[in-house]
Amino acid sequence: MDNTVTEDKLSKYFKVTRKALNILKIAPPEGTHLHKTAKDFLDMATRYFTDAGHFYEEGNWVQAFAALNYAHGWLDAGARLGLFDVQHNSELFTVD
Repeated sequence: MDNTVTEDKLSKYFKVTRKALNILKIAPPEGTHLHKTAKDFLDMATRYFTDAGHFYEEGNWVQAFAALNYAHGWLDAGARLGLFDVQHNSELFTVD
């Protein structure tokens, strides 16, 4: 098993998480508690994704990889909870 964080590995995970961010839609109706919760989940994911880019630019690939995993974890959790409509995409999310 290769545990090295390489530029190729980072590129792959940036692409996957960026794609996930682009396809999801907030599912609960506006004005509901769950809509607010979905926005919070998306905000956290976006912040971690932005942090990953910052860490990558600094050359701190381990932190970038960790931040990407946190970002996608927030997205995945939101999808599992029904906060995000992810079009039943089980390649990017653990749904269905």
